[in-house]
Amino acid sequence: MAPSFLFLSGIIYTGLNILAFAVFTHDKLMSKINRGRIAENSLLFLAALGPFGALTAMVGFRHKTHQVKFVLVPVFAILHLLLVVWLYPRIAG
Repeated sequence: MAPSFLFLSGIIYTGLNILAFAVFTHDKLMSKINRGRIAENSLLFLAALGPFGALTAMVGFRHKTHQVKFVLVPVFAILHLLLVVWLYPRIAG
């Protein structure tokens, strides 16, 4: 596989995680001042795309850590790690 494809994929994936972190952080700040919130399903969708950013914001700001459906965020992170472990030999080799 072409190195440029891997580089571009890494940039996009990093961007998704940064976006998830920013949106989770924004939602936490909005909750503190009782302003408009982001729908939980939207947050979960972003967490599915960028679970490490979402998980970092959740733990760092104690955001949505007591909501049952947000247990999915660490599950998404584990699934992403497993996918990388599974794909790495196919891409690198």
